Amino acid sequence: MMTRVDPGLQAEAARAFAPHAVVIGAGLGGLAAAMRLGAKGYRVTVLDRLDGPGGRGSAIWQDGHRFDLGPTIVTVPQVFRELWAACGRDFDKDVTLKSLDPFYQIRWPDGSHFNATSSDEGMRAEVARLSPGDLAGYDKFLEDSRKRYDFGFEDLGKRPMNKLLELIQVLPKFGMLRADRSVYAHAARRVKDERLRMALSFHPLFIGGDPFRVTSMYILVSHLEKEYGVHCALGGVAAIAKAMAGVIEDQGGIVRQGVEVDEILVRDGTAAGVKLTGGDVITADVVVSNADAGHTYTHLLRHTKKRRWTNARLKRSRWSMSLFVWYFGTKGTQDKWKDVGQHTILNGPRYGELVKDIFRKGVLAKDMSLYVHRPTVTDPSAAPKGDDTFYALSPVPHLGHDAAEWGEITEEYRKSVQDMLEAELLPGLGDHLSTSMCFTPETFRDRYLSPFGTGFSLEPRIFQSAWFRPHNISEEVKNLYLAGAGTHPGAGLPGVVASADVMAQLVPDAETVRTR
Repeated sequence: MMTRVDPGLQAEAARAFAPHAVVIGAGLGGLAAAMRLGAKGYRVTVLDRLDGPGGRGSAIWQDGHRFDLGPTIVTVPQVFRELWAACGRDFDKDVTLKSLDPFYQIRWPDGSHFNATSSDEGMRAEVARLSPGDLAGYDKFLEDSRKRYDFGFEDLGKRPMNKLLELIQVLPKFGMLRADRSVYAHAARRVKDERLRMALSFHPLFIGGDPFRVTSMYILVSHLEKEYGVHCALGGVAAIAKAMAGVIEDQGGIVRQGVEVDEILVRDGTAAGVKLTGGDVITADVVVSNADAGHTYTHLLRHTKKRRWTNARLKRSRWSMSLFVWYFGTKGTQDKWKDVGQHTILNGPRYGELVKDIFRKGVLAKDMSLYVHRPTVTDPSAAPKGDDTFYALSPVPHLGHDAAEWGEITEEYRKSVQDMLEAELLPGLGDHLSTSMCFTPETFRDRYLSPFGTGFSLEPRIFQSAWFRPHNISEEVKNLYLAGAGTHPGAGLPGVVASADVMAQLVPDAETVRTR
């Protein structure tokens, strides 16, 4: 007589004998990589040094306020829907997104402002209000943006770029799209008003790039926002990270928090596992590093000889800026500051020269520009009832410039941020402050093990993008793969999630590894 075997037990037994993949880091790129590997049949273990998933996309609760530590918006929700679908799941059942309109407001010291909205008519009206003569140029800019989106995001950003031939094949397209021109230079060719030039060119700062130096391919963001809108996740990006960890665990994987990988173990030129800071060894058939690419090659592979990503090369590479972020809560302000939405970009008196101070001169300027996040506009759960949660972010030079002794000036700089907010955005702020904390470049270095305390890994210049960026399949060690901001296609939520998709195209299926 035949005995019926429970299908669930069969699946569990198969998983127990599946090839083992270790993912270093539970940032969004690492979590996406783990989901992809689980879908390919691997038994997955994610190891992360923080106390919860998400990396830069995690959150800290303090005095009833949820501080979203890093990214605050979701610009291409289909990358998450595609990721969930690859795992046989429905993203919209696990995460609630809310569309924003306007996306953000840009303010200038002269009192003028620009609302980035979801409608073509609304955007053209904003352009016409500031500079009617720039409408035709704006329309051309949007068409330029669409062409770069089609090529740069939908094509180049979704496939591996680890072979030189792949780069050579796309060089004519790069030339045709004038990838040698900077984002700002391209905006300046289309519009004359300096405020509009800023509004159309600042987006690279969201991924750690100098708008006056990074390739004009990144004007694709304007089309991306127009086509897919800007959204926030209820519960913050941390809610997305938590849902991702849930999918991994449902696949049979493990997400371990509070453990730090100290070294990638290499045997005969092949990644064979990892060693934790406490000395424990975890073997693996495949290793994926979601640690910063710089940290991966300088520290995790410090005992392995490198050919391309040597310490000297990484030291002379161009790194993204760092960030000063003041997180604060306010008491009884839910009905106050009615003109302040979820996202505000508050410009200081300089644009180009301030960017030059941050990226090239490495000088901590006295003036600043701020990105202000107020999640409680759409998600009241981020603060106690009737209160507000904010963060104010100021781009600053990374630690390699030795621009400041942050241990000595943190409170002084925070007060400068508060002064600007009180004068130009949140009058009377000081009377309502209830809780506060700051992240400096040193926090980014120590919390995220980010080289030079950068906010976004390597700067996305043209010769640090695509084939020129650390590859998703390591050039130095077999069976080692990379996901996250420091590899192809780059930083930002869509970029780090896409990096896991590219990585999954390079990793063999679990059955192939098992047979081998």
